[in-house]
Amino acid sequence: MKCENCTKKECIKKSKIDDQQNVSVDIPNFNSEHEEKSEFHKLADAKIFLSDCLASDSCVTVEEGIKVFQQNQKEFFRILNLNKKCDTSVHKVLAVSICPQSLPYFAAKFNLSVTDASKRLCGFLKSLGVHYVFDSTIAVDFSILESQKEFVYRYRQQKQEEHSLPMFASACPGWIQYAERVLGNPVIPHICTAKSPQQIMGSLVKDYFARQQNLSPDKIFHIIVAPCYDKKLEALREDFYTASYNSHDVDCVLTSGEIIQIMEQKKEFMKEAVVDTLFGEIKEEDTVNDGTTRSDGYLEHIFKYAAKELFDMNIKEITYKALKNKDFQEVTLEKNGEIMLRFAAAYGFRNIQNMVLKLKKGKFPYHFVEVLACPGGKNKIKIEFKLLATSTMWLVQLPRTLPYVKSSACGVKYKIRNSLNFKVAWTFFKISFYFILFYLLFHCIPSPAFSKEPSLW
Repeated sequence: MKCENCTKKECIKKSKIDDQQNVSVDIPNFNSEHEEKSEFHKLADAKIFLSDCLASDSCVTVEEGIKVFQQNQKEFFRILNLNKKCDTSVHKVLAVSICPQSLPYFAAKFNLSVTDASKRLCGFLKSLGVHYVFDSTIAVDFSILESQKEFVYRYRQQKQEEHSLPMFASACPGWIQYAERVLGNPVIPHICTAKSPQQIMGSLVKDYFARQQNLSPDKIFHIIVAPCYDKKLEALREDFYTASYNSHDVDCVLTSGEIIQIMEQKKEFMKEAVVDTLFGEIKEEDTVNDGTTRSDGYLEHIFKYAAKELFDMNIKEITYKALKNKDFQEVTLEKNGEIMLRFAAAYGFRNIQNMVLKLKKGKFPYHFVEVLACPGGKNKIKIEFKLLATSTMWLVQLPRTLPYVKSSACGVKYKIRNSLNFKVAWTFFKISFYFILFYLLFHCIPSPAFSKEPSLW
């Protein structure tokens, strides 16, 4: 199957056959019994193009397309219905992890603060039959901690190891898809090996939490609520599949819009409930704003950490300098008039192409690049807030919710390092299955073989 903007020769040769195939997905009408559709349903029922959702110039197999398509509300309710059967052998513990970037969407929709929206969402999911609702902010923390350490290690090893620097962020699945299937070896050694927050959360739930509950991974059905459609594809990676248990770390990814559809269909009063935690109780007063402004905060966290570890400099404020366009900006650290660190944020396919071209020519000046397939960066929660802006009512709510997104894309960060439970768990990780939980070795993936069967995309 061929992406709309694909330039690979193999795809071009096949385009004559593929041109007669539809390249979009019709989202099934989850609320078909309602004649009038809300604004949220209009977005959910819209056709989704690969050029909008997945990294341009990459390819998705027919099999992957089908599996992505199957990650929807029907799969969620299938598990809920299984748990109602008399045969307890088919029952599963249903766990939902909510990405913090999704919460402002729910807050704007229901005219609530982000904190209240989190409690209402948790209460609603549990009223349906979900057993545990987690905030995946802690997985973001783990991912950033490991990325920080890896960058400092790479920087110190740059003279001994050829591909140490630059280091590219690895949290965006669209970018990783493009890097592995199109760019290959010139780029892959430079990708940070720390897992994305989604997949760290998958490991925590299916391994650490499963052990704590004395369950096998296949007895837990793990759902991620995220604003990014690419996350559905990320969950399908074979690296995150345990064959012995026939279990994925993340079984299903639902977008915030898909959860809204369920809420509107049920039309139930949403009672508040406290979000569950993996490492004991975390009180509301033990949460802090981390002050980051973009993506998951990788660039800013790594920059400040590296400045302190490598040059003993405490950086409080970071100044971004826009270069050719607003989606390619750089940050530099100077000491005695000399540039010690040069970081960049590259968002969107065009900037990624330019970045890779410079890397191949050996004229790449950056030590670290925060790469995202979507123009504008994930901090805007771009796709979902587009819908909110179509209504005057949502425009009124945006000023109240957007500062939350801008001030901290990670949401409200836990003081996890001060938690005794966290320290015990962290020690456990380091002495047991630490690498499996938090790291992933990326690799070249051969171009998908094209099928003659019609594609869902």
